[in-house]
Amino acid sequence: MFNPHITVACVVHAQNKFLVVEETINGKALWNQPAGHLEADETLLQAAERELWEETGIRAKPQALLKIYQWVAPDSTPFIRFLFLVEMEQQAATHPQDSDINCCHWVTAEQILKSDCLRSPLVAESIRCYLQDEKHPLTLLDSYVSAVN
Repeated sequence: MFNPHITVACVVHAQNKFLVVEETINGKALWNQPAGHLEADETLLQAAERELWEETGIRAKPQALLKIYQWVAPDSTPFIRFLFLVEMEQQAATHPQDSDINCCHWVTAEQILKSDCLRSPLVAESIRCYLQDEKHPLTLLDSYVSAVN
């Protein structure tokens, strides 16, 4: 049976800057969007809010779904990544709760697109997606609990 990793990520935007988290992987500092795996008994939106809080210390709700990506990493790990948009009026101070996150940076789209320190190509692809200005309502996503077990 095919078992892809289900992940969520947030493009966080404020005042023409994007929030990236910095983490060290194999001795190298890399940038990513606030992102992580869906956990049991949580919705995709709850996972996005939780990951945003854990990795940045920011409590905010996504306003839109940007894209759903199916991707196979270079190590052959399959992913399905739900990309959400969090638009903020001001750049918020960050306080990562997750010890795997070194720090956070507010950077321009150009800095991300030209960076050689991205955790995956989906980091830059997410910014390109944002710049296309195609947003989808969160009502596309729902959780269903059957009355019959």
